Amino acid sequence: MNNIAAIIERSAGYVSTIGLADVVDIAIVALLIYWLLSIMSKTNTSNIAKGLAVILAIYIIADVFGLSVISYLIQRAFELGFIALIIIFQPELRRLLERAGSFFSRSLGRNERQVEDSISQTVLACVDMSRTKTGALIIFERDIRLTEIKSTGTVINADVTAELIKNIFFNKAPLHDGAMIISSGRIDSAGCVLPLTKKNLSKELGTRHRAGIGLSEESDAVVVIVSEETGAISVAIAGTLKRHLDGQTLDKILRQELITEEEEIGRMPITEKVKEAFREVTAKAKSDDEQQQ
Repeated sequence: MNNIAAIIERSAGYVSTIGLADVVDIAIVALLIYWLLSIMSKTNTSNIAKGLAVILAIYIIADVFGLSVISYLIQRAFELGFIALIIIFQPELRRLLERAGSFFSRSLGRNERQVEDSISQTVLACVDMSRTKTGALIIFERDIRLTEIKSTGTVINADVTAELIKNIFFNKAPLHDGAMIISSGRIDSAGCVLPLTKKNLSKELGTRHRAGIGLSEESDAVVVIVSEETGAISVAIAGTLKRHLDGQTLDKILRQELITEEEEIGRMPITEKVKEAFREVTAKAKSDDEQQQ
């Protein structure tokens, strides 16, 4: 009992010394952890993180049992591995820095209703273009600004309507071969040129799919693709392609990515954000394990 009382007294002493700077320090660390977990949950880096955790566990065990050779080798590997991690995670680190920088420049008064209308009109247009096998490449800009991509196209600056989208991608229209960018619920530009992914994709996927996946790898944009050959609707997010979508599924995905994530999660307290990130990482890890089995 005396030991417990001493521990409680010591803990109370620590709590009494916590000041405003400590609270800010903890909040910043929690935010950084949330960002890292978000990156891991939205990219294919979870397996790499698991591997690093295993190596760290081996290092701790080797240190406890005095295995000096193993400890030395792992220490040297970590020293060189820091540079390797920067190279491996370069796309994710770039995306994180771009998102942090764009936080201060993005519009804080974005009209949520306008975004919802743009989603509805896009879904209507994609369903019609799928039926007529009209190829389309539609980009929804999010936190990371696509200024360089926009400069390769033609400024439109118009409300999003299904008729206008279908006219832009009509196979005899001058802008139909490029990509259309929707920003803050409005059509910003069209006829834009996108970077192509370097992944080895199925031969069924053409240049539009390569361009859509390529942009989603380099930014946080949501890219909608309608195949000219099959009429199939696909969505590229963070380098992953979801194919053969119907109108209802497309609408659900766009609302989840463009409204739920940006509006609802953006208004969550930091503690809820951290919990949500942990849930996403756990769910993804479980899904990866099931696929491997």
